[in-house]
Amino acid sequence: MAKTPKSNLYEDLKRQILTMELDPDTDLDEASLSERYGLSRTPVRDIFRRLAGEGYIDIRENRGARVIPMNHSTLRNFFLVAPMIYAAVGRLAVQNFKPAQLAELKQTQERFRAASQNADALAMVLENNRFHEIFGEMSGNVYMQPSLGRLLIDHARIGHTFFRPKNEDMRRRLRLAVEHHDGFIAALDAHDEDAVVDLVFEHWELSRENMEMFIAPQGLKADAFVGGPATQILEKSP
Repeated sequence: MAKTPKSNLYEDLKRQILTMELDPDTDLDEASLSERYGLSRTPVRDIFRRLAGEGYIDIRENRGARVIPMNHSTLRNFFLVAPMIYAAVGRLAVQNFKPAQLAELKQTQERFRAASQNADALAMVLENNRFHEIFGEMSGNVYMQPSLGRLLIDHARIGHTFFRPKNEDMRRRLRLAVEHHDGFIAALDAHDEDAVVDLVFEHWELSRENMEMFIAPQGLKADAFVGGPATQILEKSP
């Protein structure tokens, strides 16, 4: 399908939000976007409404659109439900995936592997996000897919440091993440639900500490920011 200014705006805003080129809570200037993409205000507003429905932006009456924020409540809810939703989506994916979806997953994994080998952080963010999006599509569940999509936005933003390893341990974790993706594909090929779910929790644990590095800047312990390690936010919250 040919790209249009409207589709370019939609894809560019999604990419910039996932890769943190647009920070959480950033105001979006309707007038400047209209001028930059050669669009009138109406199609720009259409894109804003679409992105708001998908969880990327927030539209406030009389205050315009902004990138969806991340705050204590966001983090608390994210760490509460992410593993459960990923596990449920994984089970449904095994039950319902179509061969064409598995083929696309394999292609996405190869792009993710190449990006990791080239240390291309932005490409890794996008290909990892697409890899997990395909799981949602495989699930074929109209209730789970929107929930997964919303989670993946913040997973990409919270975990972006994972794709910019600064030491050998982080590089090892990244290599293991690539191996986990291979494991997901093998488990799907084998129609092995339990193997997929086991990998979901291994994969989650792998990225959890890197997410806490984003939450707490270097030299500041996570509990100084959120009242306890990120995985204990619920226990610490009323």
